[in-house]
Amino acid sequence: MQKFWRVLKGLLLSKGNKEFLLFLSFLALSGVFWLFMTLNETYEREFSIPVTIANVPKNVVLTSDETDTVRMTIRDKGITLVTYMYGHGLRNIRINFSTYARNNGTGIISAAELQKLAYQQLANSSRITSVKPEKMEYYFNYGAKKRVPVRWSGRVIPDELYFISRVQYWPDSVDVYASTEKLDSITTMYTEQLNYANFRDTLFVNVHLSRSKGVKTVPDMVKVGFFTDVLTDEEIEGIPIQGINMPPGKVLRTFPSRVTVHFVAGASVYKNLTYEDFTVVADYKEMKASPSEKCRIYLKKAPPGISRARLSIDAVDYLIEEEQSGL
Repeated sequence: MQKFWRVLKGLLLSKGNKEFLLFLSFLALSGVFWLFMTLNETYEREFSIPVTIANVPKNVVLTSDETDTVRMTIRDKGITLVTYMYGHGLRNIRINFSTYARNNGTGIISAAELQKLAYQQLANSSRITSVKPEKMEYYFNYGAKKRVPVRWSGRVIPDELYFISRVQYWPDSVDVYASTEKLDSITTMYTEQLNYANFRDTLFVNVHLSRSKGVKTVPDMVKVGFFTDVLTDEEIEGIPIQGINMPPGKVLRTFPSRVTVHFVAGASVYKNLTYEDFTVVADYKEMKASPSEKCRIYLKKAPPGISRARLSIDAVDYLIEEEQSGL
């Protein structure tokens, strides 16, 4: 160890190293001088300052955020701006609720009022040169709310051979607080835009509800589950053909009397289907308007959860007969 210190001392005391140490000393001194001169210059810098609504009465519900942000450009010497950036020179601006609240459920704070409150925590030498936005608003009511269902919005597309068999929400409804006029127009709360594609397994998403000025939702975030199923080509046989718009005493006979419907559905949907879930009709008014040996038939009703439903045939032979009276 003593040998190490002797070597180090020799290196430091050598002529070349003395000159290097002297250079470093002058470099450090010039750096300090430059920093001092720089911080003594006058600059402008924009600061984001939180604005908090304080002293809200217990019977009032804020329908906007309790805390917003105002951007102020402050002009002062660099050393003062540094204290604002890294010290505790700038704190939240607290707005007293009752000072600015109006009877129409809004409160408005002008840029001049925001500057006045900000100056209370600035150095005497500091000057505010700009304020954005030019005014701040907050919204409130006295507990008026409405329960509405939740629905997703955006683009959610599973893999090519899959489809979304059902969508579930947790919770499926939320409480909405807003002015009476806005509550009357709100029937559904939608999520923020979703963007998911090419998934196969069930997709769960935690998502915020879309925001609107003066509207508050409780909760403001929901969980959405997209349940997938495999697409398959299926068919249901034996669906009876029914006549519609038939005159009294007339009966429609078709040949064949039952048809098959083809469709695309998930396996879980298909296993619960029967022919009673479909309705196939022939319209007497159309037969009368365009007499022919065959009448057209239509798939009038199909259950939810299927797609591309189509009949195996679109026309059948038919007879119009008198209805047989009972004995």
